[in-house]
Amino acid sequence: MKQTLSPNVLSVLEDKIQLIKTQKGAIYLVGPIKLPVNLYGETVVFKWYCWLNCDEVTEDFERIIDKLSSANLAEYQQSSVLVYGDFEYADDAIIRFHSICHTGDIFGSKRCDCGFQLKQSMKMISEHGNGALFYLANHEGRGIGLFSKAMAYVLQENGYDTVEANEGLGFVDDSRNYGDAIQVLKALRSKPVTLMTNNPKKLEAIKNAGIEVTSRKPLWGDVSEYNEKYLQTKVNKSGHIREKGKGPND
Repeated sequence: MKQTLSPNVLSVLEDKIQLIKTQKGAIYLVGPIKLPVNLYGETVVFKWYCWLNCDEVTEDFERIIDKLSSANLAEYQQSSVLVYGDFEYADDAIIRFHSICHTGDIFGSKRCDCGFQLKQSMKMISEHGNGALFYLANHEGRGIGLFSKAMAYVLQENGYDTVEANEGLGFVDDSRNYGDAIQVLKALRSKPVTLMTNNPKKLEAIKNAGIEVTSRKPLWGDVSEYNEKYLQTKVNKSGHIREKGKGPND
């Protein structure tokens, strides 16, 4: 049943929703929203945006909101971005495309370095003075999903490395796509960026989209007995770039 939004609610939301047209439909971006974050014991205030893919392209946002109210969106993942400082217009900005990691980001798992990379990239952005952290919700397990990732962990506990485990389940090593995040990045900023990553595939995706990348910052750390083999596999088999003294076995 259609619910009519009050004019006040609609007027507030309309000012915070942006339409980004894509080849397959549209991305609806809501924000910015003030988001104070506890980062290593200090409060850092970010601007938060969230986006949603939709087949329908319309600037009638009431129509889109009405459709969402009848869907159980809690069962689906939506991506978002944390923006800090004058990201839109600053000459020098740093960004991170961070793939969701349920175990590392939430539970602090040491089987990977994702939790460390998440917090460290936020710290680097705030210390730099401006930047953006894109949190990509459909990238769990390099795109295979949480349940498949759990099965991959079972295989890893029985001698498989992370690439062999994904491939053993019938997946490619890395099925992630950065197209949506790149569209949102373009909507927020037109100037060059510095990318925080060890993954050359992320760098290539951004450059191929026509975005100028001035430099790359490595993001190694939190190497331990629990993730050393995992990190080494990312270097040896997935092509991740290791700086001397910063990667595994250094």
